[in-house]
Amino acid sequence: MATIPSFRRDREASPLARVEPHVRACDQTWRRKYLQDYAQAFRSYECVLDPSELTARIARADSILVGDYHALPSCQHFAARLVRDRANIKDRPVVLVVETVFSRDQHILDQWWKREIGESELRQRIRFDLDWGYDWEPFYDLISTAREHAHGLYGLDCMPREDLRKISARDRHAAHKMAEIRPRHPEAVIITLIGESHLAPAHLPALVHEQLKGENVLTILQNVDALYWPASEEPQPVRAVSINNDAVCVFNSTPIEKYESYRLCLDRWSKEDQAEDCAPAIYSLIDELLRFLDINRHSSTNGTQPRFLVDLLPEVRRPSNQELRKLLSREGFPARETKSVLMQLKDRGCVYLPQLNVFVVREFQTRYAGEEAARFLHHACQGLPLKSSTHFPSESEDYVHTETLKQALGYLGCQILCRLSQPRSSMRPRGRSGVRRAQSADKVAPALSCRVMPSRGKDTVCGDASSRATTEGRLLGQGLYSAYESGLLSRSDLRRIFLVSIKEPAKARDLCAQLSRKVHLTE
Repeated sequence: MATIPSFRRDREASPLARVEPHVRACDQTWRRKYLQDYAQAFRSYECVLDPSELTARIARADSILVGDYHALPSCQHFAARLVRDRANIKDRPVVLVVETVFSRDQHILDQWWKREIGESELRQRIRFDLDWGYDWEPFYDLISTAREHAHGLYGLDCMPREDLRKISARDRHAAHKMAEIRPRHPEAVIITLIGESHLAPAHLPALVHEQLKGENVLTILQNVDALYWPASEEPQPVRAVSINNDAVCVFNSTPIEKYESYRLCLDRWSKEDQAEDCAPAIYSLIDELLRFLDINRHSSTNGTQPRFLVDLLPEVRRPSNQELRKLLSREGFPARETKSVLMQLKDRGCVYLPQLNVFVVREFQTRYAGEEAARFLHHACQGLPLKSSTHFPSESEDYVHTETLKQALGYLGCQILCRLSQPRSSMRPRGRSGVRRAQSADKVAPALSCRVMPSRGKDTVCGDASSRATTEGRLLGQGLYSAYESGLLSRSDLRRIFLVSIKEPAKARDLCAQLSRKVHLTE
């Protein structure tokens, strides 16, 4: 067994001694227990692997977890070669899973996979530069290799990336997503590229073994410092070592290259201008509402909580009128509804489109954004995606009552947000938003501190039914909030209102009647 020999003097005299302290000074997250678990897990290796032995280990695996040092392009290039080489064996199909893309954005990946959208639109819509911020070219080379050689491509991650206190929830979410992918590709080798710290034995690998019982799971680490130094003392150049039966480490870069790449990322992020971005503010409003209603967005089971609501978070877009018309036309929106959407966008600055699960923002105004955030939550609790704005014919009583509830819950949610403190934000470790985007939500979304008056804007439905629903919905929403303030309704009661299914005929009517009696709008 190889261990760290007496080369420490040479290491401390190298350029690494100058780069590593700079990186650690800029990013203090290395002190967190989660990252220390990873650092302490891989301190020695069993033996050196020659290329044929490494290939044999890879060939036997059903699932391969590949550690990624995000700032180092050689890590993504290795993953691309792994996908290509494993697919070229032709004994089993290959599927690639990437942490870089949120699971909620799978529909965007699918559109690119089918060549319905191009590279530029993919990069913009998955918010690669805003939320990820590392080099685009090696990532795009990886997924392009997958599109050429693999049978599927999936996004794995979920929010919040910026909070290490929630990283275990992200691990559980990732394991569940991998378990969902397996039945879709029962014969495939699933290759997952994910940040290296997730791959401590007690982190994601343990959860994958729990979710995928009987699966042969191989962990491939890259360029682990504690293994690189003793490997460099071996008589012959070392490309890979065996840590144990379940894990290997490959070497394709030196520690100085690794830390220098991250230092360059830190410097670049600190110098770049803050782009105007409303998405963090929208997600902060949704988060505040979820916390108030005690809804766990990472819940893995349905019941009193929607399952993995974090995967239902809307795509936030800021298209021009021309781009929005093109989008709505492509999705089959009638001209009348398109006109109504544009009018609402002009009057209110934002609109939530449940048919597409898209939050369109032109100008951030907290009172209107709060209403739309509450409407998103109502639709998410009813189940997304929603392929039509209503299940009932326009002008029918079911339609009117459904729209009434939509208006009421939007107004109620905005009133709730009005009483909450300013949305919280925290530093995201090891990524762009932790260095230069941590205050984004605070800058865009000031605290809601005044009572919100009924909206003057138009909704995405038209006609007398809409007018009636708007009037009755606002009245009901105000009554619900007043009932909460007076103690007649609890937070649990409000949560249940969001969760009640109204898909069946007369359900919305009955709920409206029940709530109206509860808040004394009717006798």
